Amino acid sequence: MGTDIHGGIEFRHPGAGTDHYDGEPWVAAMDLWPLYDERDYLAFGCLFGVRNSAGFRPLAPGRGLPADLSSGMRSTLGSWVVPGDLSGASWVSWAELAEVLSTVGELACTCEQLMIGAVLGPETHWTHVFAVMKALAGRFGDDGVRLVVAFD
Repeated sequence: MGTDIHGGIEFRHPGAGTDHYDGEPWVAAMDLWPLYDERDYLAFGCLFGVRNSAGFRPLAPGRGLPADLSSGMRSTLGSWVVPGDLSGASWVSWAELAEVLSTVGELACTCEQLMIGAVLGPETHWTHVFAVMKALAGRFGDDGVRLVVAFD
């Protein structure tokens, strides 16, 4: 039986934590499936530790769903995040991803960086996800954008 990824991208509302904004701190920006609809266990292992047969040090393993998950993302994940129906849920900020991705292109790459480049680099389906996250980070900051996922 295979493992699929579900989720999407959220951004932190710039008014969150101020007196003039009373909405949710995080807002669902986009579902994952139009950007990424693959079943890539190397990427799942590298990013989240799910199906990690390559033995990566995962970037964001087993964090669960954020406590401040937006209602839009909760709705998106609602049919997938059922007790006993998950093999994992996690999230990762653009700041964390950008740091890892920036080291992939360096001349003095380690073997792990070369492998990450092959799994998450420009020749993969992740480029669409990362492009949207980077664009949103330009407006909301690197720590104000995150990818939230669940697996089944």
